[in-house]
Amino acid sequence: MNIKGQVKFVDRDKSLFFGTLKKRVDDYFTTNQISKNANATMVIKTITLLAAYIIPFLIIILVQPSFLVMNLLWLLMGLGLSGIGMSIMHDANHGAYSTNKMVNYLMGHTLNFVGGSVFNWKLQHNILHHTYTNVAYMDDDIDDKLVLRFNPHTKVKGFQKLQYIYAFLFYGILTIYWALLKDFIQFAKYTKNGVNPSSKKENTVIIIRMIIDKFFYFFISFAIPLMVGIPFWYVFTGFMLMHFAAGIILTVVFQLAHTVEGTTHPLPNEKGDIENCWAIHQMNTTVNFSKGSKFLTWYLGGLNYQVEHHLFPRICHVHYPSIAPIVKQTAEEFGIPYLENETFAIAFKSHMNTLKRFGRLPDINEAIA
Repeated sequence: MNIKGQVKFVDRDKSLFFGTLKKRVDDYFTTNQISKNANATMVIKTITLLAAYIIPFLIIILVQPSFLVMNLLWLLMGLGLSGIGMSIMHDANHGAYSTNKMVNYLMGHTLNFVGGSVFNWKLQHNILHHTYTNVAYMDDDIDDKLVLRFNPHTKVKGFQKLQYIYAFLFYGILTIYWALLKDFIQFAKYTKNGVNPSSKKENTVIIIRMIIDKFFYFFISFAIPLMVGIPFWYVFTGFMLMHFAAGIILTVVFQLAHTVEGTTHPLPNEKGDIENCWAIHQMNTTVNFSKGSKFLTWYLGGLNYQVEHHLFPRICHVHYPSIAPIVKQTAEEFGIPYLENETFAIAFKSHMNTLKRFGRLPDINEAIA
């Protein structure tokens, strides 16, 4: 059975919330004669973040500075890598960067440029995460990861009471694991469980392209520096530093939007129904943070406005600060929670508290519940 058909949202109360909100947001863009897609600010940001990833690498190759300077350049590449993931490929693969499909395709494939796979990402993120946000066994982003527990519906292990301490080591290996193994594991999983709708012939082409993309990524990252005479140890250390920095940034930013206090983790009933409007479900499972920080809003690609993103993923993130007041006011009118943490520090503390809570062995009341 196709996994997408196993769970569905049933809006028994026939909520008018999202219809009202969508009209108000559409009216905002129409009245102000603004495109929902990228603007000049987004184009400048795209150039800046791509430059932050490419130029340091060119300096490493052409100048071959000292070990310390080289590692600082790799670290800058890590900031660029995570920025590309949050700001460029994310919008493009949602179809939000441009009305031109080729522009979205090219900008979306910057993910492959930094070691990932657009094909798998769209299945995991656009379909599973955005549809079944925080639903255990459906949203891959909150599935247990090796020794980490991100939702209250899986079996807790004794050592996980320390996960709030060791979690960040595993956060740091996210993107290197992604580049090496994750895409192949996900491809097999999604093909088996029906999330991947492609035919056998199409999947053959997809896996070949994925292998070629990975080959070129590691060839450029490792072989070229080695070919110009940079010691292997320099390259390996810098490459791992780049990915560790990117992994920490990407994972923490995501977790601050979903694995924090106040979010819910609903399970479907025996019929496979989640008895809620999809949009209200998004409001219950998603949290904003640091909306007042212009720097974070710029660098994180608006991912600190996750509520707006989950409701309107096809709107470019540069517009989220403008539509956020509309979303918040409409939610208040309908008596729907608008979850937000005022600062990064508050959101981070909330995430740590949630890791501690999910890492506890359940007491009797929790077990019964």
